[in-house]
Amino acid sequence: ISAQYPHLSVRDIEMATRQMLDYLSDALAEGERIEIRGFGSFSMHVRPTKQGRNPKTGEPVLVPEKRVPHFKPGKELREQVDYPEVVVGGKV
Repeated sequence: ISAQYPHLSVRDIEMATRQMLDYLSDALAEGERIEIRGFGSFSMHVRPTKQGRNPKTGEPVLVPEKRVPHFKPGKELREQVDYPEVVVGGKV
């Protein structure tokens, strides 16, 4: 970014980026859904409590509920990163 916009200092770019990421993190932590048009959306998914096993002893362990961030790419991003299929020897 600094090469493309030489009038902006690296410090200002870093500060703006950090503030934007902090805002997005705070919004997700509060359960909000974030959509960036053409890029994708971020939301929180809840993984319910489940029964697990201690890999060392094999004993059953209760794994508590967990909230995890989820990203769903937008159509434009999917199309931009989707590589065309390569045909090799007549087979896809």
